[in-house]
Amino acid sequence: MNIKVQVRGDTLNIDGVKELSAANANSFRDQVRGALAERLKNIDIDLSQTSFLDSCGLGALISLQKTACTRGGVVKLLNPTPPVHQILELTRLHRVFEIVKR
Repeated sequence: MNIKVQVRGDTLNIDGVKELSAANANSFRDQVRGALAERLKNIDIDLSQTSFLDSCGLGALISLQKTACTRGGVVKLLNPTPPVHQILELTRLHRVFEIVKR
């Protein structure tokens, strides 16, 4: 998986997620957790390029949300594409994650 990871303040920014599915969800979660230094508490994930999200991908996002919550932080999902936003609404996860459209 080829994602871009940047640190801004106390936030880890993730960009370049094309697909989040059973094929790469564990790898994605592990890469993000590996980049999450102790001082970081928030995770911003840009989903503007994400064309597909399945239940395994949702599981990875929920896992990262739990990690952020234990640090007193949040996971923000930035600019989800319409298909991804629809999945988040169907599963009611739009109530769990902060969704930001810029």
